[in-house]
Amino acid sequence: MKFLLILSVPGVYYAYQNSDSVGKAIVLMLLLGSVATWTTMLDKAISLHRANKASKRFLAMFKSNTRSLVTQSLVREGTGDSGPLGAIYSEGVDKLLEFYEEGSGSYGMGMGRGAVTPVKLSAAQFDAIEAVLERAVSHQIQELEKRIGFLGTLVSLSPFCGLFGTVWGVMLAFCGIAAAGKADFTALAPGVAGALLTTVAGLVVAIPSLVGYNALNATIRNMTVAMDNFTEEFMVRLKLEQLSIDSKGGNHDA
Repeated sequence: MKFLLILSVPGVYYAYQNSDSVGKAIVLMLLLGSVATWTTMLDKAISLHRANKASKRFLAMFKSNTRSLVTQSLVREGTGDSGPLGAIYSEGVDKLLEFYEEGSGSYGMGMGRGAVTPVKLSAAQFDAIEAVLERAVSHQIQELEKRIGFLGTLVSLSPFCGLFGTVWGVMLAFCGIAAAGKADFTALAPGVAGALLTTVAGLVVAIPSLVGYNALNATIRNMTVAMDNFTEEFMVRLKLEQLSIDSKGGNHDA
């Protein structure tokens, strides 16, 4: 790990040896922060990659099934490990099938347990389905953003911890010179070196955290746009199917 490699540099180790207890505590705390940062970033990057890959696979299947919004293959894929888009689709289809069952009187014919006859939906039912989809999108965004705030906190906090350690160390170094009554650079240098180490440690934690934080946020933003676009496409497909029901003289009493 970068943090441990930096601490192994002779000059850095010299500065650590000449740090006071507060400086050493800050460096060790930042070391733990670095381990937590890299663990969180790697774990989050892997989970986002898997979710994005699964969503792309489901979206390709969704676009290829143009004959109907509700098919056995889509329902089966949506209830499996299909990423955020599959989860959103499942929520919307559950609500849609609920309305279809109510309109056709075929209760108990839920998803995967039989064919439900499409019926004409009212404006209120359209709004209800759209609300379910939006609620599902919000839930998926919350899931994607888990632990992102932790990275943001480390990005902001690490440099300040390092700065605090530096100011503290420099203050003690000058206090020591003042107590000695003479300016001796050889006596000042070790204390200043130890004080500056905390700033270096803070930046070592903050810089990769900032890069990872921005990269993960960019991925989440792209996935959020994809979820919003999928919601709109779902509603458009539903409205087109409703138009086909009108043209065939479907049930208008739903």
